[in-house]
Amino acid sequence: MTTVDQSPPPSMQLRELVFGAARAAAVRAAARLGVADALDDTPMSAEDLAAAVKTQPKTLRRLLRALSCQGVFAERPDGMFEHTEMSRLLREDDPHSLRYIALWCTEPWTWNVWPKLDEAVRSGRNVFEDVYDKEFFTYLNEDAPESAHVFNRAMTTSSSQSAQDVANLLDLRGVKAVADIGGGQGHVVACLLEKHPGMHGTLLDLPGVVENADPRLRSGGALADRVRIVAGDCREDIPVQADVYIIKNILEWDDESTRRALANVRKAARPGARVVVIENLVDDTPSMRFTTAMDLLLLLNVGGAKHTRQSMVDRLTDAGLVIGEIRPVNAYLHAFECTVPG
Repeated sequence: MTTVDQSPPPSMQLRELVFGAARAAAVRAAARLGVADALDDTPMSAEDLAAAVKTQPKTLRRLLRALSCQGVFAERPDGMFEHTEMSRLLREDDPHSLRYIALWCTEPWTWNVWPKLDEAVRSGRNVFEDVYDKEFFTYLNEDAPESAHVFNRAMTTSSSQSAQDVANLLDLRGVKAVADIGGGQGHVVACLLEKHPGMHGTLLDLPGVVENADPRLRSGGALADRVRIVAGDCREDIPVQADVYIIKNILEWDDESTRRALANVRKAARPGARVVVIENLVDDTPSMRFTTAMDLLLLLNVGGAKHTRQSMVDRLTDAGLVIGEIRPVNAYLHAFECTVPG
């Protein structure tokens, strides 16, 4: 049976840390092979699992042994393997599935830019364009359609899982109109409209994004008569009037792009309008190991950054917004409640 040492000495911790790529690759391999989907509630042998996912039994056992050491799957004394809470999250049908997020964080391009982190730290800018001779999203859309698909599925997963938390957090009683700026497929605005039957909403994002909006929002959908879908770039213009503007997980670009987006919100909003900014933070949060890693990946691919509480406060204040309450949405997100001054 595979056992996990809960408190290794520092020398072993560092050895394990520098092999972090092996752990990430093992999770990616299990996700791509569909091992978690093949394993149901009944424990299975490596041989039976290998037959189900079309791999070699000996090498699959090695993969499962490595993952079991990390708490992803568990090896029983009889050599059979069973699910753990983490391995179930790799199943495509799990309601809290992280399969596409696991794939997104380990896409092929990531392995080419991580070794250049020292260059990015030294220069303070992204290294992606040095490696691929293209801006990150241009590369995804033109040269890596499979990776673009993984990105879209990962963002959909993340947004749909946090949308209900946002809806539960915000007090929108009496609000007539809400706008989800850079809202992706519109999961947040859809949840808000479902919770508040008398409210209307607007979803604004890039044309290629909103054309795949949540079915509830599109023509014939349950919420279609209460929503307007606007194709546009919030860094260029926000032609939307609303009582509440929601900006979730998009202020992670370079500082100039963030400044322009916030300036456009301020320009569009009426005095007294609420602006709710929702972001991952790299401090004051139980998810710091994840958010600080994502912060470094943002540096590498787009030259962006996750925010500290203070850096977010500084940017919102510089935009002329009046900051009220700051509170957690869940273990990963914080909401900054702001108003547009009169």
